Amino acid sequence: MKIAVTYENGRIFQHFGHTEQFKLYQVEDGKILSAEIVDTNGSGHGALAGLLSALKTDVLICGGIGGGAQMALAQSGIRLFGGVSGEADKAVESFIAGNLAYDPEAKCDHHDHHHGEGHTCGDHGCGSHNCGEHSCH
Repeated sequence: MKIAVTYENGRIFQHFGHTEQFKLYQVEDGKILSAEIVDTNGSGHGALAGLLSALKTDVLICGGIGGGAQMALAQSGIRLFGGVSGEADKAVESFIAGNLAYDPEAKCDHHDHHHGEGHTCGDHGCGSHNCGEHSCH
């Protein structure tokens, strides 16, 4: 199984559509066999789902994610676990152990305007942390 995590400085990046890197884990028999960091090369929301599909990803762990990206992932057969924060490695270990805390309703609903304006990051816990390059209000 291949697990991808939106990634920045060892932690889960909180905005799927703006992630610059994924950390990909190859997992078999409940163990991480390997992990690598892959650059997204600036791909946008829709292209990121295509990139994950091309990388033969089975599972995505991320923070906030928009509805369009959720649908693209579903169409690619990639299982989504959103609303997750903290260290990427620990989240994957929790997923393997079957006790990953995630929010099936996690969304970032601010894709219709430019960053820098005020927005709300759905219900993925913004307010106590930084959502990538912008702060959630």
